[in-house]
Amino acid sequence: MHRAVWHEWIEPAEPPKPARQRLFGRRKAVDARDERDRRDERGRRDERDRRDERDRRGERGRRDERGRLEGSKKGGGLRVPGWGTLVVALLLGLALIRHGLGGDGPPQPASAAGDRSGGSGAGTWPQGPPPEPLTRALPERITIPFLDVDAPVGKVGLGADDWIGVPPLADNNLAAWYDGSVTPGESGTSVLVGHVDNKAGPAVFYGLGALTKGRRIEIARTDGTTAVFSVYAVEVVSKAAFPADRVYANTSEPELRVLTCGGGFSRKAGYEGNVVAYARLTSVLQEG
Repeated sequence: MHRAVWHEWIEPAEPPKPARQRLFGRRKAVDARDERDRRDERGRRDERDRRDERDRRGERGRRDERGRLEGSKKGGGLRVPGWGTLVVALLLGLALIRHGLGGDGPPQPASAAGDRSGGSGAGTWPQGPPPEPLTRALPERITIPFLDVDAPVGKVGLGADDWIGVPPLADNNLAAWYDGSVTPGESGTSVLVGHVDNKAGPAVFYGLGALTKGRRIEIARTDGTTAVFSVYAVEVVSKAAFPADRVYANTSEPELRVLTCGGGFSRKAGYEGNVVAYARLTSVLQEG
């Protein structure tokens, strides 16, 4: 006779996972986190690249705008020693826009090709020897009787970018003397600038191109004297090839240059040239 024996079945324990298998889950989590970090870094890098490209485009746009406003052109060679540093600023900086002006715009010299004879309608050239050069005294007012110009004269200098300043565009009856030149009446070349027009219409030197040989330009000075200059030439010069050496050449006698914008005009580029009046000191008036 056999005795029945109860045997309890015991489930065998699961064998331990190899170390490589235990680490696999953690490695997957680390790899996923690293991939997220890489994607985030790529996103940040792409965003920096896009931002840098926007900045580059913005800078190119600002350079192009400065080029249009200053009339500079590639290879134009407008920055030359001495007087040449102020050339570009004058080119399109004086008055670029002909707002609301009808007709053919401001008058131009008799020959835009550079006729310096004065043409018909010229004034009378003063007789006798020229006066002695004056000592330094700041200009206060400019009068051009033939053009009915009677305007105060301010002062402008060079900005941080080496471009000459200009009078406020909103003031249509204001000229400015460039303080890097001699004062009117001293030995050398004195320079006055002014706008040809603004949004309101014609400005102080709108009629400058109508001057002819012998016409008078009077500069009242702070010492009570008035330096009287006689025009000997008026011309239109190209902004793209501005003749700095001729316009700003220093002279042994007192001379004056009066500049504004002129020549052809387009809405996109503004005026294509500058009107330049050349004049010599021919007399001096004393106050009273």
